[in-house]
Amino acid sequence: MNKAVRMAKKGSVLVVDDEEIMRDVLETLLSAEGYRVDLAKTGEDGLEAYGRRAYDVVLLDVSMPGMGGLRALEEFLKLDAEAVVIMITAYATFDTAVSAWERGAAGCIRKPFQNEQILRQVAAGVKRRRKEEERQTLRRAMSRAVDRGAIIGRSDVMQQVFRLVDQVAPARSTVLITGESGTGKELIAKAIHEASTRTQKPFVTVNSSNIPSELLESELFGHTRGAFTGAVAAKKGLFEVADGGSIFLDEIGDIPPETQVRLLRVIQEREFTPLGDTSPRRVDVRIIAATNIDLKEAVKQGIFREDLYYRLSVVPIELPPLRDRREDVLPLAQHFIRKYNEENARRVSEQIAPDVLALMESYTWPGNVRELENAIERAVVIAPGNEVTRECLRPEISDPETARALMREGASGSAQLDISRGVNFYDEVRRFEIDLIRRALEQTGGHQSRAARLLGMNATTLNSKIKTYNISLRS
Repeated sequence: MNKAVRMAKKGSVLVVDDEEIMRDVLETLLSAEGYRVDLAKTGEDGLEAYGRRAYDVVLLDVSMPGMGGLRALEEFLKLDAEAVVIMITAYATFDTAVSAWERGAAGCIRKPFQNEQILRQVAAGVKRRRKEEERQTLRRAMSRAVDRGAIIGRSDVMQQVFRLVDQVAPARSTVLITGESGTGKELIAKAIHEASTRTQKPFVTVNSSNIPSELLESELFGHTRGAFTGAVAAKKGLFEVADGGSIFLDEIGDIPPETQVRLLRVIQEREFTPLGDTSPRRVDVRIIAATNIDLKEAVKQGIFREDLYYRLSVVPIELPPLRDRREDVLPLAQHFIRKYNEENARRVSEQIAPDVLALMESYTWPGNVRELENAIERAVVIAPGNEVTRECLRPEISDPETARALMREGASGSAQLDISRGVNFYDEVRRFEIDLIRRALEQTGGHQSRAARLLGMNATTLNSKIKTYNISLRS
């Protein structure tokens, strides 16, 4: 390996000392251990060097002419609050050490020192610096995720999830993410990948429920030409595609028993064999799995392997449903308003009236964040003015009592009158539905497929309702 590359991997050290012999001694010692070493003879020179590039560790003499070491320590921390600075002094009294630690030093070494003491503290300093860099990587990943609406959560329960992501991201251990549909399991998986050292490598998603069981093994592990009928050419499996990165196995509870056996081997042995081949292939892949079913119950029922379950759930992360973190409804809704304002050239206010917010926070959101996003998208599109009103929300959100009454009517087959309103429920909902459809069509320029998506219904159903209600665009 090239010496410069080896040093870069070991770490970089800036030695700041006014004594030439001390600089030479430290440079020789640390370079022999594989560190990249730069030298400075004054505090001012050291700060100038650090301003050009950050170092893993700074070895800083306390007593120097001009800017003293303690003053230089403060300036280093102004340049970089996470700088790892180890003080070196021939006058190491208790007061000096306390003063250095109080000002943010990572350690204090007394001259004359033992070589092992220097090497031990520098190694600890590099490790500390690298851990902080990993945390910063996570924060940047989380920031990017929040910017695109991936992860938003002010609630205590989501903050706990974020802390767990922070802890698990740098590791290689498998992660099992559980939670109801629409809670954001894939987004958490992406955050783990982006916050890890694998972020420059592939993040491959596999939805096990969308792939026929007879094709799943071929998708995961690949196949050779002629491995089965229709295999006219060799195909690389997704595990091989994800080599060096992460693979996200969504709906892991749906994979068939025979594939469970092969997946267990991949986790245990770090290798797999493509269909039709005889030579195993080794891969370095971080496995993140997710499911919305109770795998423990599946194990009891004999439909999921117990040994695979324990291999997958080394680090379990459970995502709460939206109904259990209602304080997140407002920031999520505001984000989606911004998103769909931009997509639809609208200017709907992010300020949501208290009565509308109360309705949204009291709704149970069975589809979780995904359902909230759909509801806000539609509200932004059909809003008659520049705000989300009660009328922009679906009936089951805007008027829960009416929705429950309609369900009762549907069961009995007869319409009841709301005496307090003097309005037939069916007529009220019919007018509301016609208005929603007309607004969606107007916003999409009469494009029925897009209007159907905004309304959350099948395009065929929308076409049928347009004909039934004889809906036409306003001129």
